[in-house]
Amino acid sequence: MTVNPISASRVQSAIALASSKTGVDFDYLLGQAKLESGLNTNARAGTSSASGLYQFVEQSWLAVVKKHGAEHGMAWAADSIGQSAGGRYTVGDSATRSAILNLRNDPTAASMMAAEHASDNKDVLEDALGRSTNGTDLYMAHFLGIGGAKKFLSAMQSNPGATAASLFPQAAGANRSIFYASNGQPRTLSAIYQRFADKLGAANGSDSVSETRRANLAFAAQALDVDGSTVVTGNNESAEDALAWATQAMTRMGGRFSAGAAMPNSLLRPSPNNARLAYMMLASMGGR
Repeated sequence: MTVNPISASRVQSAIALASSKTGVDFDYLLGQAKLESGLNTNARAGTSSASGLYQFVEQSWLAVVKKHGAEHGMAWAADSIGQSAGGRYTVGDSATRSAILNLRNDPTAASMMAAEHASDNKDVLEDALGRSTNGTDLYMAHFLGIGGAKKFLSAMQSNPGATAASLFPQAAGANRSIFYASNGQPRTLSAIYQRFADKLGAANGSDSVSETRRANLAFAAQALDVDGSTVVTGNNESAEDALAWATQAMTRMGGRFSAGAAMPNSLLRPSPNNARLAYMMLASMGGR
């Protein structure tokens, strides 16, 4: 399925918002979404329960929504999720369960949960590996789960030439093209890791940030037209000015600034035109 330009810009804006609120690298989140779903919010895997922009399987999605949903306006979902004695996440009401799982197809919810999931995984992996993590490490945690990623990365450190399928038979069965070459030859741990690194690099591209920024500005410009009337900015103010103000506002509202830090005057008192344009842009983003 091809994503139309309007949908793509809304997806990219959702990713930018998630990055600004969590501090997780924008390029990583964008590359992960491109690699997982091609920015198709309705993507669905044929070999697992994975669905949505970031291809969360059901249990992983329920876990991250239970942990972080309330922080991002999904308290109803978080409160509905329970956990069995064996650690499995459950939802008692089938309609509510379906509604929570369908959030995987919402770009804002999916991007926010993907960012929180990456942030959690980063902390765990750095403690386990004793080193800083990169985007490929984080992608391994998304692909294999945090336990699988620790096992994969630790094994690769000690024996990069080990056959990955022998260590992860279930994952290999569901993702044969990743664990085996086209001739049927099993891939090594280092080969799979490098393939993911290459794919993330290709998905990001050198101009991905400017490309997405242009898309966000175009989307902001669309918000200028409301009920047939157009906002005309003065004093050389532009859609980019409003976007910059909105980005600062979203970051501060996300609580990711140091305690007691003074908020700049431009944030507390935006110009009327900037405030109106930023409001309309954010309202349009939320009014899918």
